[in-house]
Amino acid sequence: MVMRAFDLVSAETADQAVALLAEHGSEAMILAGGTDMLVDLKHDKHRPAVVVDISRAGDLKGIEITDEGLRIGALVTHTEIMKSPIVQENFPAMVHAAHTIGAVQTRNLGTLGGNLVTCVPSMDSGPTLMALDAEVAVAGPDGRRRMTLDEFFVGPRKTTLKENELLVDILIPKKNVGKPVDFLKFGLRKGQALALVNAASSFWVDWDKNAFVEPRISLGAVAPTVIRVPEAEAYLDGREITPDATAEAARLAVEAAKPISDFRASAEYRRDLIAVLTRRTLENAYDLAKAKR
Repeated sequence: MVMRAFDLVSAETADQAVALLAEHGSEAMILAGGTDMLVDLKHDKHRPAVVVDISRAGDLKGIEITDEGLRIGALVTHTEIMKSPIVQENFPAMVHAAHTIGAVQTRNLGTLGGNLVTCVPSMDSGPTLMALDAEVAVAGPDGRRRMTLDEFFVGPRKTTLKENELLVDILIPKKNVGKPVDFLKFGLRKGQALALVNAASSFWVDWDKNAFVEPRISLGAVAPTVIRVPEAEAYLDGREITPDATAEAARLAVEAAKPISDFRASAEYRRDLIAVLTRRTLENAYDLAKAKR
């Protein structure tokens, strides 16, 4: 298939990018790392007349602790996440999740924002962020708005982004900085594999009662989008941390999911994986909490 010619324009700030998107409307497409977009250009029916390159937009980069929490610019690459001392100290699960994404070349170019905007149900960055109540900031002609990830995700490859809007950054709220969290992925091979199921769990511990506090469980590749499991979270909150409690949470996670059968795995096999990964991420998060204590 021959790639259609297009104009390339560059934006050095988020506001410039929004202005260009507003100017060109549905004819425009954003270029960040390009790992997904180049595939779309070759195969998608929608082929843009204008590509807006945001890779030099400095205000879309950086990893920093702010008064609001841990801010990660939309243009931060998976390799930058892996190498960040801030992320390594506070969220080693994010480092692990980033390491499971594609090959080293993909991690060097691919951005966290792009991974979220592409919005495939099996994305590896989504579950850990969702388990940490992460929010995203979206810029458009009418200003900026912030929402949680479960509000941002709408369906397979569909978010709440309008055609003239841009994902600016990701924020893990201050109250969750350092919260014990674990991520696990199961694929058909160890590297460069789509997840059959991935999962993340986080919680604080009430050490006087040895109980779950503010538990969060998130799953990928088991529904049209990455999902939270509020039924399991409500069951665990305030409950003593025991093997029986984690097993019941895993059962509730299986009930909440809607896995499908395809050429890679059956729905039944995925349900077994959901139970195993949920239980293990809860156990691993508890081990992390004890190590930090």
